[in-house]
Amino acid sequence: MALTDSAPALARPAGFHRPGGALDAAFASLASSRKGLAIAALLYWLAVLLPLGTNVAGIFLNGVRLVLLVTIVPMTFRLLMGRYGKVHAVDILFLLHVAWMTVALAVNNPDRVVSNAGSTGIEFIGGYVLGRACIRTREDFLALIRLLATAALCLFPFVIYEVLTGNAILLNLLRNVPGLSSLRDISIGKRLGLDRAQLVFAHPIHSGLFFSMLLPLVFVGMTNIWSDTRRVMTALVVMLSGFFALSSGALLAILLQLFLVGWAWAFRKTDRRWLILIGLCCLAYVVIDLLSNRSPIRVFMTYATFSAHTAFWRSIIFDWGLANVIGDAERGITGSPIFGLGLNDWIRPSYMRSGSVDNFWLLNAMRYGLPGFFLLAGGYATILWTIMRRDLSADPVLWQFRRAWVFAFIGLSLTLVTVHIWHTIYSVVFFMFGAGVWLATAEPQSREGTAPPPADAETGGLSPYSRFAQVHRRAGVSPASPGRSGWPKPDGNAGPGRHRRVGAPGQPAAPRMPPG
Repeated sequence: MALTDSAPALARPAGFHRPGGALDAAFASLASSRKGLAIAALLYWLAVLLPLGTNVAGIFLNGVRLVLLVTIVPMTFRLLMGRYGKVHAVDILFLLHVAWMTVALAVNNPDRVVSNAGSTGIEFIGGYVLGRACIRTREDFLALIRLLATAALCLFPFVIYEVLTGNAILLNLLRNVPGLSSLRDISIGKRLGLDRAQLVFAHPIHSGLFFSMLLPLVFVGMTNIWSDTRRVMTALVVMLSGFFALSSGALLAILLQLFLVGWAWAFRKTDRRWLILIGLCCLAYVVIDLLSNRSPIRVFMTYATFSAHTAFWRSIIFDWGLANVIGDAERGITGSPIFGLGLNDWIRPSYMRSGSVDNFWLLNAMRYGLPGFFLLAGGYATILWTIMRRDLSADPVLWQFRRAWVFAFIGLSLTLVTVHIWHTIYSVVFFMFGAGVWLATAEPQSREGTAPPPADAETGGLSPYSRFAQVHRRAGVSPASPGRSGWPKPDGNAGPGRHRRVGAPGQPAAPRMPPG
């Protein structure tokens, strides 16, 4: 999903091809993998799907928090020691976000800092670190998708029952477990004449977000691993489950992901398709800004909601919420750009009785100030951009998994402009985010299924991941001699430091492939 993603024709994921030969073997080898998730990850997802808990010393402790309490400290230390691969900027920025969040709460709400910073920090950084620790290979990633797809299929009958009856049957059953409690069936109003599916989450919005994240992982990520029939039918179940949450945020993510899949297919022969798309989005922003009497953000929120009333309400929340951060002299709002408001109430129009803020990014800025926001958003954007820009064209499996994960989080990034996340889904989102960070450093394998050779004396000390090395790997040339993958020996007529592009015997030189 790099911005210049012109992968070899045989390496295109998302259902656009049916590979053959060595690629068939690569996908078949992965599909035959029976590796399961680590025990900690399995316990985590069991706790997510069976939301049981109890009060301990006045603090509600559910299964997710219990798992994270046990794992967060040792796994965080191991992460910082490099036991789970390279330490990325996102790891440091996310930890600094939690530290700043604690400082902001200590300034604004010293009597609540321990309980709130503890619970929020555990759900956020605990979920992220657990995803980083347990999902580190393509086999781990595949096992995660399989588990979540199975869970989605098992939950689908309950989705249909809840939409038709309004009874969150799973939560009602779990609340009857002796000595334990579960989430409340919130039973909010109908939309489109249907009840909204809450399932095992705190709100239908959270249910919709869960399925919207899963959709590209199933539809794009499982191409050539599952049969087309199985993949499409599973994706259809996931998409319908997300739709029946009847949340504009989830629907926005699903529609955006389907658009990205369609764009990738329609422009599959265009090298710069993602740059073109970004350019068109920038052009659309400028045109809307010039022609409309509303800001492009307001226009976006208008069409990203179920009703004009909801759009109007979110527009007011955005304007007044931003004023609470940076200040507004006309409204008499001083602003709190450094430490935010913490858990204190925010200034808003008198007719707004509810203090709910349906914007995850904005609420983080309001609560923890601009430093808290930029540490979170900066870490999120940095690793997303790093993964998008990698050249994985030599490895169709990684290329495909990367595209699926990026589609999921591009959709989620925009969705979080229109909704807020809390409780278990907050942890789930950042578990899934951490579960993709391995893609930033995963070593591509050649089409024959072997990792590219390291640089050695015969390569002149140059990295096998340089653009020249990639050319020769695709051409089938080794560091030692023509005929294998890697670097050829220097051509004596090429001049110092230059290498001749060599193809297989009797074949023309392999063309240079742009990043995928």
